Amino acid sequence: MPLDLTVTNEQKIQVTLTPVTETGKPATLDGAPTWSVISGNSTLDVAADGLSAFLVSADDPGDSDFLVKADADLGSGVVEVSDTIRLHVAGAQAKSLGLAAGPAVPK
Repeated sequence: MPLDLTVTNEQKIQVTLTPVTETGKPATLDGAPTWSVISGNSTLDVAADGLSAFLVSADDPGDSDFLVKADADLGSGVVEVSDTIRLHVAGAQAKSLGLAAGPAVPK
């Protein structure tokens, strides 16, 4: 089941990995996980260790999909484990009318 998140086009959101075994116990990964954008215009800001990333919304509303992959085999082999994230980006709504007055002028 992919992680499903919603932000506005003025926000970013952090996603953190906490790998677990089939029974829910903490697990170790072999190397840093890799993150990629598979569709959409949002971007990623990945931490150096690969265990977290900010999903940065695109300027325009729409959906973006991300893929996170890691190696679960602590030996010389590779056993890939992966998850997907869908980021829904909504347009930010007005919160103020931004009133401003010009200088006074004669009638």
